[in-house]
Amino acid sequence: QQTPECPLPSRLHPTLPPPPSLPQTMPTPAPCLANTSVHNISGFSQLPTRVQDFLLYQHCRSFPLLLDVPDKCGGAEGSPDTFLLLAIKSSPANYNRREVIRKTWGQERTFRGASIRRLFLVGVEGSDERAEEKLNRLLRLEQRERGDILQWHFRDTFFNLTLKQVLFHSWLLRNCPGVRFVFNGDDDVFANTDNLVRFAAGTGEGHLMVGHVIVNTGPIRVPYSKYYIPPELPAPLQYPPYCGGGGMLMSGFTARAIARQCQSLRLYPIDDVYLGLCLEREGLKPTPHFGIRTGGIWVPGKSSPLDPCYYRELLLVHRFLPYEVALVWDSIHDPQLRCGKKVT
Repeated sequence: QQTPECPLPSRLHPTLPPPPSLPQTMPTPAPCLANTSVHNISGFSQLPTRVQDFLLYQHCRSFPLLLDVPDKCGGAEGSPDTFLLLAIKSSPANYNRREVIRKTWGQERTFRGASIRRLFLVGVEGSDERAEEKLNRLLRLEQRERGDILQWHFRDTFFNLTLKQVLFHSWLLRNCPGVRFVFNGDDDVFANTDNLVRFAAGTGEGHLMVGHVIVNTGPIRVPYSKYYIPPELPAPLQYPPYCGGGGMLMSGFTARAIARQCQSLRLYPIDDVYLGLCLEREGLKPTPHFGIRTGGIWVPGKSSPLDPCYYRELLLVHRFLPYEVALVWDSIHDPQLRCGKKVT
């Protein structure tokens, strides 16, 4: 008996051969075998390597956990006591980014009675065996000292970010199903977790996904783009509304809805678009929030770009260096801070 297909929504070009038939009892064995039938796609050998790899392994959805923190939320039964779970996408080599987040906006603490917990979502370094060995040792060290690493045995690449989202949401259903809110973002953002908690506390228990909402876009067909989607890869003609992947806040209700759709929706290489596709299948939409600036902020020419008064009212700003995160976090918590301007 064959496993069911994992289809994309109906507005797609069905040019991809189906993945190989696998037994229902083990839908994606480890290691997952390449779908060599994609070599029959016209022009396959001329596609960028990252696209070839994605097509070869698109059906692979189950990878062993190398590092786990199953009790991060106090176990499945205790998870409703976790108000905000920070799920931060990181690459193995980004140690400095993880360390500064731990000491600033990613601190595990209780703020106004709300419990904040932290996880870094990582794969493995796939370009060099020696580098992989060193970085895996580093991550094991971080795990012993910090207990905040979720690492799966797949190559940590841009086109595998969707896989990272799918595996995280599956982990969430098992280990933290009752969490109230989830922040999902990159490790190069500045997030004001105080404001995230304040905002989330004023919302209900139903659907919520807020961020920088992107609308009326579709696959990028420019070959030199990081986001290039060739015609040979099935894609929607137009993307549904979705939140930019730099950072977004969702309710536990919405995180569980996404997790349900992740179990059956065929992987798509742009992770934030994929989450938008999951929302669409649930009949849900994201909501824009002015305080989430994944494109950065504009600062007048004579002003300091790290003036804390520009960040005090915001929820998130993308593209920060580690030292900038440390400086801004310290500045906005200065009890002597006085601001004459306000971002609304």
